[in-house]
Amino acid sequence: MVPASKKGLARLIAAFENSISGFRTAFRSEEAIRQEVFGILILVPLAIFSGKSAVELALLLSGLFAVLITELLNTAIECAIDRISADYHDLSKASKDVASAAVLLSLVYCLTVWALIFLL
Repeated sequence: MVPASKKGLARLIAAFENSISGFRTAFRSEEAIRQEVFGILILVPLAIFSGKSAVELALLLSGLFAVLITELLNTAIECAIDRISADYHDLSKASKDVASAAVLLSLVYCLTVWALIFLL
């Protein structure tokens, strides 16, 4: 959390540091994020060299980053639910399942974009 006393550039730097810390935490704790980062490291160069236009490149990259962004949000939801209670609860399960469904949908979006660009 960025202290309220920080203003301007100091606030931006603190927020950036918090974001990097969050990414590191997620990367260390979630195998899915490590797998997706590995996939992105392979697919970003492919997108750069394969995109025939700026629009194609933007679409290819947006699919990849949509997956990673959604996975980070899924991880945040899971952490918050686990922090509240380790006990089973229908609403906790529903929250985690809905977040997981969002990840699945982002993967479908990514695969659809890549398939349309490379197959058409």
